[in-house]
Amino acid sequence: MPESVTMSEPVARLPTVVIAGRPNVGKSTLFNRIVGRRIAVVEDTPGITRDRLYAEADWRGRRFTVVDTGGLTTEPEVLWEQIRLQATIALQEADVVLFLVDACDGLCPADRELADELRPLKVPVLLVVNKADNPRREEYADEFYALGFGEPRPISSLHGRGVADLLDEVVDLLPTPEPVPEEPEPISLAILGRPNVGKSSLLNAILGQPRAIVSDIPGTTRDAVDTPFAWRGEPLTLVDTAGLRRPGKVQGSVEYYMALRATRAAERADICVVVIDASEGFTDGDKRVGSIAYEAKKALVWVANKWDEVEPPDGRPTKRSQAKRDFARTVQRDAPEQAFAPICFTSATRGTGIEALMDTCIEAYENYSFRITTGVLNRIIHDATFERPLTVKGRALKAYYATMTRTRPPTIAVFVNDPKLVHFSYRRYLHNRLRKEYPLEGSPLVLDFRASHQRKP
Repeated sequence: MPESVTMSEPVARLPTVVIAGRPNVGKSTLFNRIVGRRIAVVEDTPGITRDRLYAEADWRGRRFTVVDTGGLTTEPEVLWEQIRLQATIALQEADVVLFLVDACDGLCPADRELADELRPLKVPVLLVVNKADNPRREEYADEFYALGFGEPRPISSLHGRGVADLLDEVVDLLPTPEPVPEEPEPISLAILGRPNVGKSSLLNAILGQPRAIVSDIPGTTRDAVDTPFAWRGEPLTLVDTAGLRRPGKVQGSVEYYMALRATRAAERADICVVVIDASEGFTDGDKRVGSIAYEAKKALVWVANKWDEVEPPDGRPTKRSQAKRDFARTVQRDAPEQAFAPICFTSATRGTGIEALMDTCIEAYENYSFRITTGVLNRIIHDATFERPLTVKGRALKAYYATMTRTRPPTIAVFVNDPKLVHFSYRRYLHNRLRKEYPLEGSPLVLDFRASHQRKP
């Protein structure tokens, strides 16, 4: 790990249940069934899941973490080595392992090879025979006794058959959780961007470990991968997402769900970090990704990644060079609606700029949660409308009262005589006046104009 990067602190974890198996035995379907919602992309194609996915589940009042892994195989293929690494890391964290096999395929050599890898584990390994959709298929489970993991447990993760009995057994095997102090709700930070701009590399650089699979192949990341961690004592959840293409270029159901999950990740995040490939400049695709965060009204930070390809490092302290100033001006010019967003310059492969990026994200979140007092708000709005009055077809806009109705994002209700009088340019004028007093860098600012009769007495 580069010296400039501070390793993020680990956070207390729940007992962990890891689902392992060769490709296409239904691991992601079982994962979705246990957590009760569709998180992992499911498709009848081997190798859909690549990174390890974490989600919290609850059964009989016992909370635990479920981990979906990529299919373990020895077949030589691009990315398999990294997929195996991710699965191996997950197994090292496990308290219980669900060894999933396929009743339809029967006992395969790949199952025997995986059994040999799981045998040395010091935790319970439950042999689970999936796709046993009826009593006849349940009989196929007997041949898996040969793997040496005791009685096979036939289930159908697709239809839920036998899953409840399996979970009963799982929770009985889970270790007693150690009491931990209650922690504040973590800040959710989604990493967005076009394919192959370095999102997964950036995630790994932040964490200081190979959490996500990295490849020059566009579309390597398929699911939205949540990783809890802490930065300078602040709990966060980091979400790596699939690359977002222009809608007309999305091909097939897998890529459709990849894009859908990335968009939903932005919607549930507090901060969206939009990664730009600095060597390619600011593109229309980058602007389109930024608009997703803007429309979701999330805090936003631009990241010009691969900056070492624009300005090779010379060993001197990083300064705000002319090239950086020019790049920042280009972003603000081409994406004026997101001009409130700061821009950070990083090299994920070298580990540079990571601390500045994370500190900027924390500051953006603080601005995203900022509250302006009612008295100050009314003074700013009154002075702004007095200095630049608005008249439309002989009717003057009158602002009676302003108050902040919520934060995350800061949302201000302005009660006026007629909201229809407020056109775009005047709304922007008031935005600028408010930001002159409170820059709120990284946070959108919402002005909600309402008729005065809507104000509660």
